[in-house]
Amino acid sequence: MHTELEHSTSAIDQQPLPFEKNKKQSLTKKKLFVSNKDETIPLFDNPIMEYMSHIHPATPLVYIPVAAYLLWVSAEQVSLGIGTALFVFGLFFWTFTEYILHRFVFHYQPRSSWGKKLHFLVHGIHHDYPRDSTRLVMPLGISAPLALLFYGAFILIGGVHGMVVFAGFILGYVCYDVIHYATHHLTMRGKIGAFLKNYHMRHHFEDDHHAFGVSTPMWDFVFRSLPLYMRKEHRKQPVTDIEPSRQ
Repeated sequence: MHTELEHSTSAIDQQPLPFEKNKKQSLTKKKLFVSNKDETIPLFDNPIMEYMSHIHPATPLVYIPVAAYLLWVSAEQVSLGIGTALFVFGLFFWTFTEYILHRFVFHYQPRSSWGKKLHFLVHGIHHDYPRDSTRLVMPLGISAPLALLFYGAFILIGGVHGMVVFAGFILGYVCYDVIHYATHHLTMRGKIGAFLKNYHMRHHFEDDHHAFGVSTPMWDFVFRSLPLYMRKEHRKQPVTDIEPSRQ
């Protein structure tokens, strides 16, 4: 690891993590990022590993032809009505998976030194450098094996019907990555777009203990992890775009 990463992880070792601090303390007073520019730090001494840790944000689009092929293959065996319902269920199930992964995996707070370093590699660096466009989506070397595992599980449970569910699921993942990129790098207009951008920006720059949904806040409602400003007792606070200046 380079000195920058060693410095970051040693700082984590020496200082209490955000969730360990008094939760009543105002989170807006603590800077939750290192840089808001489209930049990053090297993570690996090995040039091949370092190269593979960067990925073009459009890469997840390769899964669109996969979803289309699975729908085409299953069309002869699954009726349009049932297929549509299964596809929508796959999209819906992705939103649940997205929430669970983000809240309980990406925001898991390890105690060991190696665990903290692994967490930094997986998600911590994204919070330190949230506008780094080359580490915004999951590398294919990780997403492809995970996709195969989910595909195998869906096929094992539902056969050809599971194939349709997986098509919706993987398309949901693509939509998630598109929305995630847009919240960090594009001007999102309209009520839905502006809401999603503001919702995720507050997660990064104001309160990283809530608002784990990226493509939808639905599961934050269900599992009571809504940010404070959206709760009844705090709704008098105006909702504004709180993304800091790019410095």
